[in-house]
Amino acid sequence: MDKFRIMFQFLQSNQESFMNGICGIMVLASAQLYSAFEFNCPCLPEYNFAYGIGILVVPPIWFFLLGFVLNNNVSMLAEEWRRPMGKRRKDPTVLRYMFCSITQRSLIAPAVWISVTLMDGKSFLCAFSINLDVQKFGNKSDHGLSDAALERLLAKIPCKHIFDGEAVVSREAASRYIRCISQAFGWAFLLMMTLMAFLVRAIRPCFTQAAFLKTKYWSHYIDIERKLFDETCTEHAKAFAKVCIQQYFESVSGEMHTFHGHLPDQDEVDKPKSDEDKLLGIRVEGDMNKVLWNWHTCKPSLNLIKDPPRYEEANGHLDALVNGHTHQPETQSKKEWVTYYSNI
Repeated sequence: MDKFRIMFQFLQSNQESFMNGICGIMVLASAQLYSAFEFNCPCLPEYNFAYGIGILVVPPIWFFLLGFVLNNNVSMLAEEWRRPMGKRRKDPTVLRYMFCSITQRSLIAPAVWISVTLMDGKSFLCAFSINLDVQKFGNKSDHGLSDAALERLLAKIPCKHIFDGEAVVSREAASRYIRCISQAFGWAFLLMMTLMAFLVRAIRPCFTQAAFLKTKYWSHYIDIERKLFDETCTEHAKAFAKVCIQQYFESVSGEMHTFHGHLPDQDEVDKPKSDEDKLLGIRVEGDMNKVLWNWHTCKPSLNLIKDPPRYEEANGHLDALVNGHTHQPETQSKKEWVTYYSNI
């Protein structure tokens, strides 16, 4: 149990590793869900195409949205995009980098589902069986069926147990042909996704390395700043609650001591309170609400400079450098000693 707890804490501290783990879990879940999914083609000309394309498209859209839901950076991106300008400007390139990073991770599970579905070929066979050319796999002139009846017969090709048109078209040959086309589309899709990932991950930083490093740095800064702010708020809330409870019990105990005629021990009164430092001088509910509101509406500027030296000190130091000697501080005034003589 401790190993799982340590692993969970590590994943929480490392946002990138955590999101990569979520992506891996979603990939495994998509593959496992497809293997456990029972594919039942309706085998009707009116519904085959909708069912087959729906199986190919709808679950990837669900996995894509689920990737956005499970990604913690989505709320951070929305907050950064919608926050007021205040003292800190919003960089569109950083927001674009964060959105692209979230989108790339969310596309992994849908890509796996589409690849597995095309490689299997069942949905493709269900969707396009009615478009099969009968001349390649049967005798079109001697079947004696109308176009509507032929279309209903072709719609039954995915359904092995109810297909009754072997005299018109070979079901096994037609199924192999359509699945072969589906697997070709699957390999083409995998090749296209791999090529796009290579272009995004490898070539883009080579042409815009400085901009890439800048956007990556500030996106990490926004993530770390939010985590530290949440941790600070959590510590302040704990200290606030602890001090509030302590003051309540101290007031109650003081009333009880007064009622019974006992005074509290001096050691208890003078006991140091470490939680007071964590309050950071904010001890009123209205002040804390104001601090949180100001953090949202006007975040501090990213200009971490020390206090500038006073003008007189800087001017004197500059004159000393120009005159070729350093400024020596004035000697301290001598201490006066007073001696008292006693006549005794």
